[in-house]
Amino acid sequence: MGDGNGWVECRFGHRHWGLHGAAGLLLLRPDGQPHGEPGAEPGAEPVVLMQLRAAWTHEGGRWGLPGGARDSHETIAEAAVREAGEEAGVSATQLHVLTTTVGADHGNWTYSYVIAAADDDLVPGPPNAESDALAWVPLTEVPAMPLHSGLAAAWPGLQPVISSALGGATGSTGASATG
Repeated sequence: MGDGNGWVECRFGHRHWGLHGAAGLLLLRPDGQPHGEPGAEPGAEPVVLMQLRAAWTHEGGRWGLPGGARDSHETIAEAAVREAGEEAGVSATQLHVLTTTVGADHGNWTYSYVIAAADDDLVPGPPNAESDALAWVPLTEVPAMPLHSGLAAAWPGLQPVISSALGGATGSTGASATG
């Protein structure tokens, strides 16, 4: 267990997991191929690795991204990648961080998203006890899923950041944010 595990009350009076904030990994396959299979269609829609949260977790039964508490010695990217390794068997050596952005800032607590591209040979491992399932989902289908409330609230702001990180490949428009 790291030194970031624990509950904190934010300035708005809400309880959040992560004494030093939290981070999630928004892992993309820009070519739309879930496991790096050859034959991507030109202009294929990018897919994102989604995690079905285990029933016992906060908002269990909803879809989110691998992520969790940040330890005091970690950068945002290190925390998100570590959590993705724990929850989805994702190896840090098989992805490339593109950018980070803050999804929720509650003063003394933040949740940040790390947007990364998966290498062709990345295959997520079996989900751990915090995940009931893992799935590659086309970006346009994400908003229709039963999402964790934090991700649902952040998704509209994440779309232009994703588009910018992918060089405009997603077709989203708008200004990007970095954190």
